[in-house]
Amino acid sequence: MNTHETMPICNIDTEKKRSYKWLLALIMVTVIALGWKFPLLGFVVPVAMGSGILGAFFRGRWMCGNACPRGSFLDTWFKPLAANRRLPRWLKSPLFRWSVLVALMGFMGYRLSLQPTDPLHWGRVFWQMCLVTTLAALGLGLVYRARAWCAICPVGTMAAAIDRGQYQLQIDPSCRGCAACANSCPMQLPIASYRSKGVLAEADCIKCSTCRSACPRPGVLTWPQRLA
Repeated sequence: MNTHETMPICNIDTEKKRSYKWLLALIMVTVIALGWKFPLLGFVVPVAMGSGILGAFFRGRWMCGNACPRGSFLDTWFKPLAANRRLPRWLKSPLFRWSVLVALMGFMGYRLSLQPTDPLHWGRVFWQMCLVTTLAALGLGLVYRARAWCAICPVGTMAAAIDRGQYQLQIDPSCRGCAACANSCPMQLPIASYRSKGVLAEADCIKCSTCRSACPRPGVLTWPQRLA
């Protein structure tokens, strides 16, 4: 029997994604481990940030769920150690999220302005910001769940604000509302509750397809074909 004929396509895609996520995670680990000695590695940070923000104009938070080095680290290397608890409402509130964004981006901008023409200084600042926010992500993950940081990540907050309903998860009317998708969602989104609308109208969806893999009925959850 040909296994490729019997295995759901979404499961095959998930296996491929898991493989390259381990490699993306290695990039983050390398930056944190060696950035203190090789400051120019810190420039990986603004590249990742810029990619997440620019990508939001086309696919919302797709970069967060598929190409973010830190997100990939949280999904792979760190996930076995993480808790599995509900995120508190205050952590996801717009006020708290934007306060975190203003505080972190303002502090980073101030630090960069101290030596505006020194690329090594800039690299060190980017590395330090990556280290501090990663430690925060690990702390939140140990208390709540692996992707808890993604609820307040400044880049994710900006990407969600930019999102205007692009590339939304489509929900077939045959959805039974079993909530297997919501239970697996790293962002704890109530996916099945949107089945009457036919799409997941949540800007914080990171397009990771975890819900598709968890759904017991292949084809109920799909992505728009024009951008697939």
